[in-house]
Amino acid sequence: MNEFWNISPTAASLLVVLLPFAAFLFQALSGRKSTSGNISLIAIILSSIISFVGVFLPVWNNQVLTERMSWFTIGHHTFEIGLLLNNLTVLMQFIVCVIALPVHIYSRSYMKGDPGIHRYWMYLSLFCFAMLGLTVSINLLQLYIFWELVGFASYLLIGFWFTREAAVQANKKAFLINRIGDIGFLIGIALVYAHVGTLDLVALFDHSGAFLKGIVLDGSLQVVNKDSLWVTYAGLAFFLGAMAKSAQFPLHVWLPDAMEGPTSVSSLIHAATMVAAGVFLLCTVFPLFNETVLLVITTIGCLTALSAAIFALGQYDIKKILAFSTVSQLGFMMVGVGIGTWDSALFHLATHAFFKCLLFLSAGAVIHEMAHFKAHTAMDFDPQDLRNMGGLRKYMPKTFLCMSIASLALAGFPLTSGHLSKDSIVISAYEWASAGGGAHYIVPVTLILVSMLTAFYIGRLIFKAFFGSFALQGQVNDHNKLHEAPTTMLWPMFFLTLCCFFPVFGLHPLEYHHTWIMHTFHVKVGFAEQEAAHLIIPIVLTVGALLALLMGWYWYVKNRYPLSPQNRWVRFATRQGYLNEFNDLIFVKGTTWLSRLLYTFDRYVVDGATKLFTGATQQLSLFIHWFDKNVIDGIVNLAANGTYYIGHLVRHVQNGQLQGYLGFALTAVVLGILYLIIK
Repeated sequence: MNEFWNISPTAASLLVVLLPFAAFLFQALSGRKSTSGNISLIAIILSSIISFVGVFLPVWNNQVLTERMSWFTIGHHTFEIGLLLNNLTVLMQFIVCVIALPVHIYSRSYMKGDPGIHRYWMYLSLFCFAMLGLTVSINLLQLYIFWELVGFASYLLIGFWFTREAAVQANKKAFLINRIGDIGFLIGIALVYAHVGTLDLVALFDHSGAFLKGIVLDGSLQVVNKDSLWVTYAGLAFFLGAMAKSAQFPLHVWLPDAMEGPTSVSSLIHAATMVAAGVFLLCTVFPLFNETVLLVITTIGCLTALSAAIFALGQYDIKKILAFSTVSQLGFMMVGVGIGTWDSALFHLATHAFFKCLLFLSAGAVIHEMAHFKAHTAMDFDPQDLRNMGGLRKYMPKTFLCMSIASLALAGFPLTSGHLSKDSIVISAYEWASAGGGAHYIVPVTLILVSMLTAFYIGRLIFKAFFGSFALQGQVNDHNKLHEAPTTMLWPMFFLTLCCFFPVFGLHPLEYHHTWIMHTFHVKVGFAEQEAAHLIIPIVLTVGALLALLMGWYWYVKNRYPLSPQNRWVRFATRQGYLNEFNDLIFVKGTTWLSRLLYTFDRYVVDGATKLFTGATQQLSLFIHWFDKNVIDGIVNLAANGTYYIGHLVRHVQNGQLQGYLGFALTAVVLGILYLIIK
């Protein structure tokens, strides 16, 4: 086993996780005294170096390493905490580090002078700690805790500018929607533990784990029936968690609004961290999924890829176009998981991390300069709106070059990494559809259409931002003019630009099977490989992307745009398919209406019935009180008073005087005689 400075890979991986946490604690304790971000930057630099040299190189294509320690015990069950180092986890940890590093460097210029910069570095370090911890968690409960911490850190970052109402609403929206997915994740954990008795990822999903070899019960090995209802429910529950985190339809609505955070944050969240966590989760628990769950994943992923690409066509905010692009590409990854080729999904996650991070950083450079231009001219305009741009390649040629290369990678042009990873998913989808036949062909056809739409909307962004004439040209002079982004922002962009080309992942420019990621994982699938598809589909994708770019050039550079802004299909794309309005009507206003209805029912029906019962009870009580007092007590009092009065009368006879007694006796005799006479 190779060691880095006599440190084992597990200890090195733990150090990778803890360094950003130490930076977070330092920043939290220092407060406003520390605004340079040096500690956070040093921490992520060290994490990146250690992750590559001390973790990735020793573990990649070598024996799986684990480290466990007792966490807590409930009854006879002991839960452990620890690290899992295999090809999947070390690759993900390294990608997070190598994406977070340029973002940190970029942020030093992009966030310079912000009054809340001390909070920014603190939140950023917390986010990196949570994501790095998530990647190497050894059991589902530990993974869930870091999963929640990632959500909390993203909530802080999205609402970083909390004085803006839009930012407050955006982080609230992200927080609430992600809670929906978290409930699903938690249900999945509960189902797995209830039926298998462990949450350890090795015991569950390793080659000798419960879902591949079986579980030992009562001394005998029993194979888990993957067609069981509980397995289906558990798979769907885990997918629900991934749907919210990785912004799948219809739980994707939080991601475009998350653009209210700093662009550097958007770059980190959208590239390889938070939104990629859902894909990482599905790749981790993939042996759990049966055919039903995989079909659901494929369907939702396909619908997400198409709908997000359509919505991107009508956006004018440069960051929202990229946000919907992220949603669409995540849909591609979900399709890769759903058709069984989770290695291609992971490959696309890796390539997407670099070119999407670069796209956001380039967009941030444009926004940064547009915001400075706005401040210098004292004009009131949106620095993120494409309609206020145009002709920027003359002022920002380096940014234009970087963003163009990233756009080509996103569109899947040959010689870029995006071409290899996108081909791997689309070709596999076609082979999967050929094996299934019938309606299965909808999936590869949809993905080809989405690839063409991707080329069109990213071409639209480039053409409207960098070509033509500057929309505010009249305000440009010697004192007010646009210029290139600072060097500390450009160097991270140059690094990411190099990572957009195919040699980073393999020496063959057109064959994805020769890339080191695909060669290592090489997932076995249940459908046959078709040589013709490997030739025809890349040609179709490339020609389609070229036609889409030519159409974009004709529409936006040659000013031959044929559609009216009031066109219903344009409005449909611009308004994001009216999903926000639908959610507002059904869930927000619907909940409000239901609450008012329940309030009315409670006040007038429940409270009315209660008051009626109370009044009736009170009247009955009053009647019973009157009856008891005047009838029952009256009879008792009458008997008592009668006895009293009779006794009172008799008491006068017993007075101790002889003449009285004789008179009483004489009276009795006289009455007796009269009785006898009358009778």
